[in-house]
Amino acid sequence: MNRISWDDLFMEMARLMARRSTCLRRQVGAVLVKDNRAVASGYNGPPSGMAHCADLGGCLREKLGVPSGERQELCRALHAEQNAILQLAITGLSGTGATLYVTHYPCFTCAKMLAQLGVRRIVYAEGYPDEFAARFLEETGVEICRYVSS
Repeated sequence: MNRISWDDLFMEMARLMARRSTCLRRQVGAVLVKDNRAVASGYNGPPSGMAHCADLGGCLREKLGVPSGERQELCRALHAEQNAILQLAITGLSGTGATLYVTHYPCFTCAKMLAQLGVRRIVYAEGYPDEFAARFLEETGVEICRYVSS
């Protein structure tokens, strides 16, 4: 019997998380894994209990014509990686040595947070236009792997 690989399993979980997102621009999912166990997950969206952009008549960034990757503070959503990190903190678990499976390459802000958390490996499915994040993660020694289905 052929079993699904760990990378395939956790990337599928990240993709399922992305399906929870209501973002009008991009749906992103993330799963933090330690010792082949998912310890936290997240998707991009507003903080719990807050209205989603679709409920407010659309995306503020779209209305203002903000290009992807710029002025991220003009978004009411947390990134999937940020939600996974916060979930880890709420449960009191450590991210040291974890692997992050994420549907899209992390932005620079998330890259800094993931490095500080102690993530040792990031597996991403789709690229993202942020050369600063790539340089930063390379400098910190975090292993970056583009996901390839087995």
